[in-house]
Amino acid sequence: MEGSHTMSEQPAGPLTPPVPLSALLAREDLALRQIAGPVGAGTELHGAHASEMADPYPYLLGGELLLTAGVHFAGADGPESRFDDYVGRIAAAGGAALGFGVAPVHDTVPRALVEACDAHGLPLLEVPPRTTFAAVARAVWQLMERARTAELRRVTEAQQSLAAAAAGPDPVPAVLRRLARGPGGRAVLFGPEGTAIASAGTATAADPSLARLARVLARSGSAAPTTSPAPDAGPGPGPAPVPDPDPATTAAATATTATTATTAAETTASGARLAVYALGARQGFVLGVAAARREPGDHTVASVAAVLLSLLTGEHQSGSGAARSSALVRLLLGGAPGEVAPLLGGGRWRVVHARAHARPPGPVAASALGAALGSPLVDLASGVVRVLVPAGREPEPQPGWTIGVSAVVEPPQWPLADTQAARALARARATRTALVRHGGRTALAGLVPPDEAAEHARALLAPLADSPALAETLRAWLSLHGSWDRTAVALSVHRNTVRQRIARCAALLDADLDDADVRMELWFALKHR
Repeated sequence: MEGSHTMSEQPAGPLTPPVPLSALLAREDLALRQIAGPVGAGTELHGAHASEMADPYPYLLGGELLLTAGVHFAGADGPESRFDDYVGRIAAAGGAALGFGVAPVHDTVPRALVEACDAHGLPLLEVPPRTTFAAVARAVWQLMERARTAELRRVTEAQQSLAAAAAGPDPVPAVLRRLARGPGGRAVLFGPEGTAIASAGTATAADPSLARLARVLARSGSAAPTTSPAPDAGPGPGPAPVPDPDPATTAAATATTATTATTAAETTASGARLAVYALGARQGFVLGVAAARREPGDHTVASVAAVLLSLLTGEHQSGSGAARSSALVRLLLGGAPGEVAPLLGGGRWRVVHARAHARPPGPVAASALGAALGSPLVDLASGVVRVLVPAGREPEPQPGWTIGVSAVVEPPQWPLADTQAARALARARATRTALVRHGGRTALAGLVPPDEAAEHARALLAPLADSPALAETLRAWLSLHGSWDRTAVALSVHRNTVRQRIARCAALLDADLDDADVRMELWFALKHR
């Protein structure tokens, strides 16, 4: 049997973590002593409340430590059923424990009260005369405040870790891995068809239930939120229903539109806590999370992950998508870059080439890099991500990436900028630099008319005209100051291959490549060919 699943459309309020009863009993200044009820059962307190009412049921929210001096029991012990009814009502209301003050009404805790607490499984604490109820309540709130501070710190650190994961290469698997941390942790991204497209954590027996819950949420669409009763939910509610004090057994909610359910949760028979989150608006992606237990802040962490995954899996084209499609069609049909560029939202551009430090990037990682650079115009091929960036956006180093940036060019010079970015990336990899920009200054070379410079370059490099690999190797070798190893890295070839190619260049050009003047003239020619 599986527990209830709930879908919600109202944001949940901030939750304060409960505190274990054992932490309160450990306070030596209070000198509390448990004299009845289960010991070491993991009882948790959500607050403390003092009351001398004969029936406090209607005023309890659940999870409280109820403090009483037994005024309503004064005068005579009365029938034992009075104590049994009193304790039974507290247990039915979800009370966590009962604290009985020994003074000023009673000298000892009534024996019938001890037996009733044992019978109903309600922890009973003896409060000594020197300890006031106010001191006990203050201690509970102090422990809760410490727990809340610790939980907020944990949630903040988790959010920062998720953001860092989303900004690096392969962000979707990285976000899922971060979300799946902890005992029994499991995070799965379900696609629009309901199939798992990425996951992290060890597969468990709860995976089919998680997939089923994701399908329930995906099918809900714009339907009103619904709740399925738990087959093993236990006895029905009393005259005044009390909310379940454990937030992990109900759906954690997230902000959404007025008619669309975006989260669902349930607890399996094995105790696994499952929750699913719809990503974005009608995209069909669903995030599923399973854990052995859920802390109060886990919903907040998962909600942040859902937002990040929505950004990573979404199209994000809005009104500009049609313009980009139109630009692509025009290019395919022979349109000139200068005519197409205005549809893309910019006049002058840079080309960026990037390689991931670790594994080859996937489409999602490429899109995430484009988003970080401020452009949706991304191409992924042969492990290199190419991004067309408007001139108004200055590319900066990105964690996990090595980047080469071209000079700012007009649309007709896009191919030239692509070559510049490729060379800048090669130099960045060879020098182990996070980002290298193409040097656009021509210095003295600007004094030579371009036509004459190009003619001189063609004449000087004519022996290499039939071997582009030799010319590119010579260019890389000169740009890296004659370093065999760095040139090999930049060109992704063996250093012996570099030596052989440079020797061949020297022979074909009949030039002494150890001469600085020769190198300078060749560099000039290579830049203007």
